[in-house]
Amino acid sequence: MKFGTKTIHAGITPDPSTGAIMTPIFQTSTYVQSSPGEHKGYAYGRTKNPTRDALEKNLAALENGKHAICFSSGLAAMDAIIKLLKSGDEIVAVNDLYGGSYRQMVSVYAQFGIKTKFVDMADLTALENAIGPDTKMLWIETPTNPMLKIVDLQAINKIANAKGVISVVDNTFASPYLQNPLDLGADIVMHSATKYLNGHSDVILGAVITSDDDLAKKLFFIQNAVGAIPGPQDCFLTIRGIKTLHVRVQRACENASEIAAYLRAHPKVSKVYYPGFEDHPNHSIAKAQMRDFGAMISFDLHNNSQENAYALMSATHYFSLAESLGGVESLIGHPASMTHASIPREDRLKVGLTDSLIRMSVGIEDVEDLKNDLEGALRKID
Repeated sequence: MKFGTKTIHAGITPDPSTGAIMTPIFQTSTYVQSSPGEHKGYAYGRTKNPTRDALEKNLAALENGKHAICFSSGLAAMDAIIKLLKSGDEIVAVNDLYGGSYRQMVSVYAQFGIKTKFVDMADLTALENAIGPDTKMLWIETPTNPMLKIVDLQAINKIANAKGVISVVDNTFASPYLQNPLDLGADIVMHSATKYLNGHSDVILGAVITSDDDLAKKLFFIQNAVGAIPGPQDCFLTIRGIKTLHVRVQRACENASEIAAYLRAHPKVSKVYYPGFEDHPNHSIAKAQMRDFGAMISFDLHNNSQENAYALMSATHYFSLAESLGGVESLIGHPASMTHASIPREDRLKVGLTDSLIRMSVGIEDVEDLKNDLEGALRKID
């Protein structure tokens, strides 16, 4: 089954009771049993729900995995993954990552004795040197958030396998349409399904996918035991959104390519971070492990003025100033004060995340309208 067909059909069957082509929303907390312990696979809504089951089957197919486990948010999915570890264990994480992931590692799990070491994973030697006897997990993003750095998944996963370390890839920026980390040797893939998977900015949901039966068993146990599950309405909306994932992401990628080139040629823009440029670091790796280069762009202005960055973001019309990414609408934001505010300034600056950096999630609007919107905003700054 090809990817575009998977988005619509994988794990999805007409409702057997009515023939409804869309998965029903099973809005129930419990299920009637014929006698104690005798039921049709469903006993309590936290443990299983038919709408959630359909979504999990669909997501597993999209990532070419065996098991998918859904959670109430991307960070809840991350929380479940880290619960695979114990006190004294260490995570080696990419040093340019989502601020919420950083916060969970440093401000939540550090107090339970789970340490995190941050390293530039584009440097494979530095990565190997960072892995010590306590290291039990690698936490990987590619493209990274927000600097759009590319790391070699196949090479990193080989290192993880050789060291006996679990490799986890946050695939939110790429989506399974552009990249399938399990095919490149990863043990676990996670998503903030809030973003590209749902694609309509109306759901908060997370997902974990794996082909490892033992890891899946542990994660399903954590899902049930901790209870950070998504509701059936959110599962339904995500199923609905996935049906157009391939169409949405392809259009957004095409728009982003054109907008990145436009920004790079603009006299008021100093740097544009976009993996589709041939001179982008590790562009060749992105070309090999991704089907396109994504719809995320970050850029800096010539004078590195935070004031000008704020003025530009406040002057756009079609690029809405907001948190998040991956919806059909274009969004613009300021990582230093929004998505990455939890990361200390000195750590942000080390990876190039300046006080004036602007991050864009390019949507599926007409690209000429988007370019005109940016042109009008750029005219209003020094």
